[in-house]
Amino acid sequence: MAELAGNLREPAAATPPARTVRAAVPGPRRTPPARRPRAVPAWVWTLPPVAVLALVFLYPLALVVQQSLTPESGGAFDSYASVFASHGFREALGTTVWLAVGATVGCLVLGFALALVIAFVPFPGSKAVAKFIDVFLSFPSFLVTLALLFIYGTVGMANGAWTDLTGAAEGPFRFLATPWGVLLAEITWFTPFVMRPLLAAFSQLDTAQLEVASSLGAKPARIVRRVILPEALPALAAGGSLVLVMCLNEFGIVLFTGAKDVTTLPMLIYGKAILESDYSAACVVAVVNIAISVGLFGLYRVVGKRAGA
Repeated sequence: MAELAGNLREPAAATPPARTVRAAVPGPRRTPPARRPRAVPAWVWTLPPVAVLALVFLYPLALVVQQSLTPESGGAFDSYASVFASHGFREALGTTVWLAVGATVGCLVLGFALALVIAFVPFPGSKAVAKFIDVFLSFPSFLVTLALLFIYGTVGMANGAWTDLTGAAEGPFRFLATPWGVLLAEITWFTPFVMRPLLAAFSQLDTAQLEVASSLGAKPARIVRRVILPEALPALAAGGSLVLVMCLNEFGIVLFTGAKDVTTLPMLIYGKAILESDYSAACVVAVVNIAISVGLFGLYRVVGKRAGA
């Protein structure tokens, strides 16, 4: 009996522990984590836009500068000295500056007055007028010139009405072919560029300030001067800077008015390059025009940031 009992215990002793059996059972295999692809360096993504910019803008600009520095004869800067000494360049520069400054001042005054009416004087269709200003910004500039020609041209509506009433052979309105006609066209075209930031600034103005000032007996002129104008100054500065830059480079309005005696820097470039085939002088004037425009655009960006535009 003792041997039988010993034989019965041997299989039980030979059985491995439970934890050994569980360890022998194969578990699910863990797949190693997939390797992430290496991130493309940031400078690689900058190559395509830089290449396009260099091909479309920087390379032609470099050619213009190179052509301005390589005259047919003389030193590198002789072409600049020759152009700066010419009466035509000085006259064109003066005409460009006074037209740009005059148009900017006119746009600021007219744009501020019209924006005040649209923003604070309730009338039917004020919202539609405000939206039309946004649409007007997409129009080409020569449309304004054509409209003025239809009204004030030699055979325009105003001269036609005058000849019909008086029986005269010609009408009195002949100012479109003068600098004043160009100035009127530029003010008409660029005024919405001042109105747009002004309307945005007026929409953020707290009307409670206006109500308090009115309840204290302040007249409308005083409210405009003491309450509205300080809030509108950043928008006026930003819009005026933008108009000044665009007026300096305006070509279509001067061309379409037919003002032959009005020569601006863009018109001088056109005359030197196309009519006289003097590409060196044209490039010199172009470099000067670009330098002035870039400087004023930098001023516009600084003013725009301060204005929150």
